[in-house]
Amino acid sequence: MSATSELRTSDPGDVANRTEGSSRTTAGLRPLLVASMHQDARLIAPWVVGITVLSISSILAYNILFGDPATQAQFIQSVGANPALNLVFGPARDLSTVDGFTAWRSQALGGLFAGLMAILIVTRNSRANEDSGQAELIASGVVGRSTRLAVAVAMATIASFAAGGLAALLTIAFGGGVVASISLGATFTAAGLMFAGVAAVTAQLGSDSRAAGSMAIGTLGACYLIRGYVDTADPDGWAVWLSPLGWTEQVAPSTANNWWPLLACLALALALVAIGFRLQNIRDFGQGLIASRPGPGRGRLVASIWGLAIRLNRSAVITWTIGLTIIGAVFGSLSTTMIEVVETNPAVAHVLAAGATTKSELSFGLLITLINLVVIIAALYGIGIANRVYSEEVAFRVEPLLAGSLTRFKYLASNVVVALVGSAVAVMAAVFAMSLVAAPANDSVTVGALLLQGLVAIPALWLLVGVSLAAIGAKPKVRLIAWFGVVATFGLTLLGPSFNLPDWALGISPLWHIPNLKSSDPDFGGLIAISLIATALLVVSFVGFRRRDVL
Repeated sequence: MSATSELRTSDPGDVANRTEGSSRTTAGLRPLLVASMHQDARLIAPWVVGITVLSISSILAYNILFGDPATQAQFIQSVGANPALNLVFGPARDLSTVDGFTAWRSQALGGLFAGLMAILIVTRNSRANEDSGQAELIASGVVGRSTRLAVAVAMATIASFAAGGLAALLTIAFGGGVVASISLGATFTAAGLMFAGVAAVTAQLGSDSRAAGSMAIGTLGACYLIRGYVDTADPDGWAVWLSPLGWTEQVAPSTANNWWPLLACLALALALVAIGFRLQNIRDFGQGLIASRPGPGRGRLVASIWGLAIRLNRSAVITWTIGLTIIGAVFGSLSTTMIEVVETNPAVAHVLAAGATTKSELSFGLLITLINLVVIIAALYGIGIANRVYSEEVAFRVEPLLAGSLTRFKYLASNVVVALVGSAVAVMAAVFAMSLVAAPANDSVTVGALLLQGLVAIPALWLLVGVSLAAIGAKPKVRLIAWFGVVATFGLTLLGPSFNLPDWALGISPLWHIPNLKSSDPDFGGLIAISLIATALLVVSFVGFRRRDVL
């Protein structure tokens, strides 16, 4: 019998073996998926609800604030041409309708949150289980090699469809158009699916779950930054396709309602997931394809509690500092083109630099807005380091340290210094990069003036991080309040002036109290007030940590 004949006669058996092998690789998929969804539901639900609230709150805000045609016209003038808002929310295609406003305010941020949700789900249910040892326990049962990754991707898929579907249904229920609302919800789902695929790949590359998550979140941040830059500099150019978040933007809910870009998003998601499974088959369990470097033979830096705090957060410090420096350079580049819009649009000038009358004041007011954005981003970094204190506690790695001569005050102080100083250094690095790019193109702006303006914004940053430190020190169960504080600050700082909110409402944001050093009579009273509040929050953190039980 020839080799070809032998191969043909063995084909049915080979097919059966391959089918059986394929089923073995995903054995136990259904029961593990059910158990994982039950366990993770409380972590997924806030993301789904938050994305939905982002959409329906836009409808409510539009109907409440802009029912009067005159007010609506003023709003369209102040927001539609505002380049700083295009950077965050994307181009405003049609603000004259509630659907157009909802799409503008929700699409970019909703896609960002959906992508972040998917990344956290996949990383948590794949690599994080390996780091904690839970994966070995799961693998001891009837579970295939690819089952855990398949479950993680399936969970992210379910969550993405839930976020998009619920947002669409409730947006329609609150008065949104059917087609526009479904298109908007579909962009949320598409963003979640794409970055679930990104996380599936980085979960195989990173040396541990933290490294894998950082790579995936960094990719998401880069995509969002590219999308924002293109939307501000050339929103109708070909460069919009450089970012997957730009693909979802081409759906254009409420105006064009194009469905075909969603097919590209789906194709990218499937390709990334396939690559993730392929990479998983060639890596060792508990190890990433990018191996971690072995530690030194002696303790060196980590021989002290201060060195240990730096070592634990070293990757975050380096990554965030480099990332914010790049963001600062991008913002500086954008400021050179955005100033033309500010100069020719009085409404925008009022939003970005109220009371400014000269080109110098307008330019500086625009740069202050960009510095405020840097501070808000850096607050996320500081809060992340603060939360590391509690994650180490939950992992039962704090109690052995405190069992010796190490005091609670010294342990917490080491982490507080890294959170506050690290985030402040990152802000100043970003402002320095921004000034190096913006100053040569603008005679009215100097490097020194921008650095001083960034320096006076640091107390606002420390107040936002201090909320997290106070919650973790005194009552960790309410630590999510810090994230709400950042979201509130973001909304009040960027959208508050456009919505013509009263001063008492704008004053809730600590950034509202930062003086403009370029003005003729800067007021430092607010700066002193937020500095005192930040100090009080640190006191609460240390007193609470000293008194409460440690896990």
